[in-house]
Amino acid sequence: MLRFLGPLLCVALLTVGLPVRGQSDSLAEMDSVEVGLLTCSPHNEVYSLYGHSALHWHDLRTGQHWVFNYGVFDYRKPHFVWRFIMGQTDYRLEATTALSAWCDYYRNWGSSVEEQVLNLTAAEKLRLQQALALNLKRPEYRYNFFYDNCSTRPRDMIERSLDGKVNYALRPDYEPSFREMIHRCTKDHPWASFGNDLLLGLRADQKTTQRERQFLPENLMWDFDHATVTRSDGKSTPLVLRRLVHVPLGQPKPMSGFPLSPLACTLLLLGVSLAIAAYEHWRRLTLWWWDALLMLVTGLAGCLLALMFFSEHPATSSNLQVLVLNPLALLFLPAVLRRRRSVWFRLSLVCLLAFLLGALWQDYAEGMEIVALCLLLRCWTHRHDK
Repeated sequence: MLRFLGPLLCVALLTVGLPVRGQSDSLAEMDSVEVGLLTCSPHNEVYSLYGHSALHWHDLRTGQHWVFNYGVFDYRKPHFVWRFIMGQTDYRLEATTALSAWCDYYRNWGSSVEEQVLNLTAAEKLRLQQALALNLKRPEYRYNFFYDNCSTRPRDMIERSLDGKVNYALRPDYEPSFREMIHRCTKDHPWASFGNDLLLGLRADQKTTQRERQFLPENLMWDFDHATVTRSDGKSTPLVLRRLVHVPLGQPKPMSGFPLSPLACTLLLLGVSLAIAAYEHWRRLTLWWWDALLMLVTGLAGCLLALMFFSEHPATSSNLQVLVLNPLALLFLPAVLRRRRSVWFRLSLVCLLAFLLGALWQDYAEGMEIVALCLLLRCWTHRHDK
């Protein structure tokens, strides 16, 4: 019950007095308010590898703080995993007055919390206040990792409240793809990188615009630092008044993970495949169970990749890795289990060669080319099948 009272209380606090007080009185109250963008550095939990952003509303007259967080979700909702895969996850805005608890959370993880106090007029603060109050009445929104997330939502709220236009400074020689930016965030987490790369398709390897790059909190923070606002009267001012450090960067908590990297696992698979091929050649036989196992595993994984083609996630379609993790393998699996010769291996050969050619356009998950070599080895074993 308390988790629902928080947003309602903040709506009441933000809107109290507005119906009865005059516009000039409300504007006068805004002079004692500071609005800032909070940026929290990443920590080692998977969901926090990309950092976090929030809005901070500070009433200097009363000493009251509010933190507006667009990154809240409920994994207990029905069919949460299915909806997440299909890009139908709903996040929501929540507001809290416990700035100290917010900072303590990130301090315990070794993350920093920095604030950019924004250069807003009283009228712009009032407009933002009214927009936040309206958001809290209908807090849910359809989350999108690249285009509509905890970083882009605060940016959009700030831009809409301005009486003018934000001018972002260009970062010379900085035009990364979505995949390159994600790699920078997950460089110390090889399995997180592998999972992301496995699900992302060709769209993730295209160069991004400056606005698209602001899905990462650290990029938005840099852009705000170097941005100006040109208002309707023609005057141009910096967007950020000053920087505050609520929590300095600490020592990240160590996280244990799987001892082998994706590359090590695929190399191990290649070693087993070569040993089996040598044994088959020596004994002049075919281990059909090995073919069946590879077809089952790659086929099931391929079903997930094929499903992502219909997801609302914008960068998961056109994923050439489905040529290796191919769901069609499951259609030919019964024949292989009955030890019948199958055209599957000829079809697989064509798909695998197309996959290797596709490396010119798509950056694959670590070790996927090695998986393709293992499957090509099976095609060679069955080269005389008709």
